[in-house]
Amino acid sequence: MSATTQKRVHVIISGLVQGVGFRMFVRREASARSLSGWTRNLPDGKVEIEAQGSAGLVDELLRQSRIGPARASVTAFKVKEIEVDTSDSGFRILT
Repeated sequence: MSATTQKRVHVIISGLVQGVGFRMFVRREASARSLSGWTRNLPDGKVEIEAQGSAGLVDELLRQSRIGPARASVTAFKVKEIEVDTSDSGFRILT
């Protein structure tokens, strides 16, 4: 897969990932890579992400998200590649 190939992923992250700035961290990392998509907290304490862009840059975001911000502790990380949404632009935090 070349660096210019577009890809979109759906991610569920478990652990100490709420109340530690995880969504803001993801938005900052995604925006720095010009990725589109969103992130949100789930009622069960997990964080959900959909991110899209150049495959190599999406992979970089995934690597950073496995670590998270300093106060986070990731215990599980599930990634599924999904269909690219050509209408999506910008990266946002959903509430």
